[in-house]
Amino acid sequence: MRGFWWAVLALVIVSGCRQPPPARQYELTGQILAIKPDRNEVILKHNDIPGFMPAMTMTYKVKEPELLNGRKEGDMVKATLVVEEVKAYLSSLNVTGHQPLDTAAPVTDTAHILTPGEPVADALLVDQGGKPMPFSSLRGHRVALTFVYTRCPLPDYCVLMEKNFAAVQQALAAKPELSDVRLLTVTMDPEFDTPAVLKPHAIDLGANPAVWTFATGDPKEVQRFGEQFGIHVERDPTNKWQLIHNLRTAVIGADGKVVKTESGNFWTPPELVADLEKTPAPAR
Repeated sequence: MRGFWWAVLALVIVSGCRQPPPARQYELTGQILAIKPDRNEVILKHNDIPGFMPAMTMTYKVKEPELLNGRKEGDMVKATLVVEEVKAYLSSLNVTGHQPLDTAAPVTDTAHILTPGEPVADALLVDQGGKPMPFSSLRGHRVALTFVYTRCPLPDYCVLMEKNFAAVQQALAAKPELSDVRLLTVTMDPEFDTPAVLKPHAIDLGANPAVWTFATGDPKEVQRFGEQFGIHVERDPTNKWQLIHNLRTAVIGADGKVVKTESGNFWTPPELVADLEKTPAPAR
């Protein structure tokens, strides 16, 4: 027993001594499509960011709410993007001119989201091994579901969802009473995220295939499946790399009905584990 506690102490010391990687900074230029002061967010259509990402339309957090003061749709801006280990934000947002919008502001949320107690409509997905996987095959398991795409560049979007699921998977391993729980990550970019892409991606994340599945499928089928959770994805026809999307995470009961949905990236792994613990276990 003493050896166990020494191992725990060593882990705490190592974890406490770990230094996060230094923040990276990039300069970007583009145009404001929309401003969301209640969320401290701005939607920018920007040019290439050398060494980081191609030209895209993205939603960015601002470090200080005051950065949005006086800004308006159509403003041409120069900004500084700071990318830390688990978050990204604009530390400056300077207006350089103004032009009429030639692109409509993207819709980042949809009107209908399944509410607690509603059944999830089935969909024929395909797992990272290339095997057909109807969502209904998870009936009898409590499920945590989220949506990502592998080429997402921002650390506080898809990357954070995957880190959170990795932490949840680790927590589940220490809780025998949650042995029935399954984690499901569905791609929002099925045309690129084929099983050949998802399988090595899952391995890199340490996903245990007995617990955590990555899924893709026919694009229309994947779209229909995501829409019932309020997933909205827009693709630039001139740049297939670019996706404008929102984030949803859901807890689904063993009966296939929604227990809870979370919008955005504000939930934490302990909160998700607690929601799973509150969800009734399947009958034995």
